[in-house]
Amino acid sequence: MKFPGKRKSKHYFPVSAENRQSLNSNYNSEHKVFIVGLDQLIVDIEVKVTNEYLKELGLKPGESVVIPDERMESIYKTVKDNNLVIGEFAGGAVGNTLHNYSVLADDASVALGSISKHINVGDYAFKYICTTNSHVDLSYLMPCEGAMARALCFVTEDGERTFAIGKGIMNDLDPEFIPHNVVANAGALLITTFLLRDKDSPMYQSTLKAVSIAKENDVPVVLSLGTGHLVSDMKEFLNDFIKENVTVVAMNENEAKHWLNEEDPLLAGKKALEYADLILLTVGASGLYICGYTDEECARETKDKMHSKSLPLYNQFEYSRAMRKMDCKKPIKIFTHINPFMGGPGRVENTNGAGDAALAALLHDISSNKYHKVIVPNSPKHNEKFLTYSSIHQISKYANRASFEVLSQNSPRLSRGLPEKEDSLEESYWEL
Repeated sequence: MKFPGKRKSKHYFPVSAENRQSLNSNYNSEHKVFIVGLDQLIVDIEVKVTNEYLKELGLKPGESVVIPDERMESIYKTVKDNNLVIGEFAGGAVGNTLHNYSVLADDASVALGSISKHINVGDYAFKYICTTNSHVDLSYLMPCEGAMARALCFVTEDGERTFAIGKGIMNDLDPEFIPHNVVANAGALLITTFLLRDKDSPMYQSTLKAVSIAKENDVPVVLSLGTGHLVSDMKEFLNDFIKENVTVVAMNENEAKHWLNEEDPLLAGKKALEYADLILLTVGASGLYICGYTDEECARETKDKMHSKSLPLYNQFEYSRAMRKMDCKKPIKIFTHINPFMGGPGRVENTNGAGDAALAALLHDISSNKYHKVIVPNSPKHNEKFLTYSSIHQISKYANRASFEVLSQNSPRLSRGLPEKEDSLEESYWEL
């Protein structure tokens, strides 16, 4: 597993000298550290349109809706004929996050979902496989009759993204295809609210099964909230589901508003901690927040300037590592905020994937904590049961940098890892 930044030699864990990924990974080995993601495999079709065109289609800017496959085909043909299609890419929030995680960690992740049984050169399933990092293990996917799901991603002049989704076979994953040992040995299980939308679908039951296995084996469950209107529709269900099952929640400010009825990000993060142990909240041009718990005895004060907003001196203990609330003797809430790296890219044409990249960095840190514990079990870093390897302050730097790279590349998926050394940063991303 690759650790970004300069490190003392005794803390450095080099990438395998062979630098090759075996086709037969042993996920039962205690030294194998990886994450698992359950996803509705989908292809993103980016289309440049005006807000007026969205109104004609009856779509609300920034939302994500499912439409019949017939209507999807009709809209796709229209935008294709009018040369409005920017590009077609492997997509999906979980798919993007797994890809970015494997780029950052240079290590394995496992994708669970359904894919077309018959794959031909040049079709959507073929393109999905070809544009996914080779460290993402696709061998546990369920082969199905039918076409892959498609998401028309309408990008307006302001960079806002609006999605119309044709389901295809994306909800056909049977619970029998959830590999018990793979989920049980994972560093984290990643799911999204989209998987829980249709309680009559096989995907819903598969998600519940994977979450149950993760809980039984103390694997952190990470939930990406999805989209605002869906969160509003499922609020009561989500409150109970998150409190019962979820360790980490990732969301943007719009989703936070719909879930918690709170526009202030710090107050939203504080409210969210009543349901989960760690919160990643991205706020676009205002950067991102990380909110969590640590034990009072493990709290470390920041060496940076303290700040007060809606919460006084909110970043006082941002140099602390995150813990699950149940693992704290005297839990205290910790917060950190970071503005966009270097003020953000000079021109942002598309915000697609920035939040997924930030989450990938956070997942890398969580899995690195497990990796370090396996390799150096007697390290003082593991005297307490920490959830993260680094402080939330350092994780915010890492997540922020990963988001910047995605925005700079104008692609939801990283095409390369982060530079090993940042001239503008004196510290490494990772604390020793």
